[in-house]
Amino acid sequence: MLDKENFNFNLTQFLDSSPTPFHAVSSMIRILGDAGFNELREADEWTLTAGEKYFVTRNQSSIIAFVMGHEMLSDSGINMVGAHTDSPCLMVKPDPEITAHGCFQLGVEVYGGALLNPWFDRDLSIAGRLVYRDATGQLKQTLVDFKRPVATIPNLAIHLDREANSGHSVNPQKDISPILMLANIKTESEENKGDFRTLLAEQFLANKETVVDYELCFYDTQGAALIGFKNEFIASARLDNLLSCFVASQALVHADTTETCLMVCNDHEEVGSVSASGADGPFLEMVTARICAAQDSSVDLSRIINKSLMISCDNAHAMHPNFSQKHDPNHMPLLNGGPVIKINVKQRYATNSLTSSLFKQLCMYTDVPVQSFVSRNDMGCGSTIGPITSARLGVPTLDVGIPQLAMHSCREMTGAEDPLRLARVLQEFFQSNTDMPSMAG
Repeated sequence: MLDKENFNFNLTQFLDSSPTPFHAVSSMIRILGDAGFNELREADEWTLTAGEKYFVTRNQSSIIAFVMGHEMLSDSGINMVGAHTDSPCLMVKPDPEITAHGCFQLGVEVYGGALLNPWFDRDLSIAGRLVYRDATGQLKQTLVDFKRPVATIPNLAIHLDREANSGHSVNPQKDISPILMLANIKTESEENKGDFRTLLAEQFLANKETVVDYELCFYDTQGAALIGFKNEFIASARLDNLLSCFVASQALVHADTTETCLMVCNDHEEVGSVSASGADGPFLEMVTARICAAQDSSVDLSRIINKSLMISCDNAHAMHPNFSQKHDPNHMPLLNGGPVIKINVKQRYATNSLTSSLFKQLCMYTDVPVQSFVSRNDMGCGSTIGPITSARLGVPTLDVGIPQLAMHSCREMTGAEDPLRLARVLQEFFQSNTDMPSMAG
């Protein structure tokens, strides 16, 4: 595996090239393709060969990649790692045009539990998926990205809001419509002036193609960067949870294994995972069943799942030095303190004593420090794809993550040491053998 500097450089490149789940999956396809993984399509019949590497996507926003092992699945199970491709953001509404007091704005819908205040006064761009009708009347799709600042959401001057620093709240319907341009700016198609679909067509399509629909979001154009006096931190948009996607991808492509191992990166985690491509949908179940059937269709799938393990990777809450009271005093994960095992007795995380013990063993084998997170009793916590995947498949699961600050902001922060550390642990997991502690009862 790469050294820390090269690893983190590639991580920042991945983050910058992945402004949406669609682009994140496209970026992972490039990583996997360069490592010799072959694309499968769900609509096709599959012929899987031991030792070969494969990936399959759904909705262009979720991806499963796996190595077909030589060992019998009924003996070895499948070593699985999960993450999610989506992040809180501002999605463009279907009919977004707003003209107010000389400004042309776009209406947005808040996706996920976003921190809204950091979106103000940012240089924003737009990216996502476009569906269009070509000159023959056929529907086609393409990924688009303006790749430059095209909008902003200005704050109200403090002279007009004297309470801005003492109790300002954001109304998501009225306060966050980005300004795209002045209303009197002419487009190339004067008769359609102010039509957002026309603006998209002029930017990304030929003259005879028509935008039919889209899934587009705003994103902050400031790129990922190493920061801190000694470059000990990484700051970027979408660390939650593209950081885990990149780490899992790197671990999988560098694993030297004869075991069957799998990575799944689902969309829609930030809004509950209930979709065809989300963790609460059938994507992983269907692919797992096809992998098992390719080796031995007579083997009961439940036997294979019983011998499998899922490590759900989603960033953890690092202790904020200005708000240490928000943490349980015995569970304060530190930046650059190592991966965090996430525990919740209400099953918001899927970790139990067996699965956490196995992860601690992996950390010991790879000489990686490990931390634990439990929320305060008087505070709730988030959740992940871990409990959902565990419940749907019945697979033993634990939740882990790299500690970070500013979670769900449009710019987040983590330590520069921990991404490679987690990648080393996951690589060891992917190439685990019978020397690993048994999970049998």
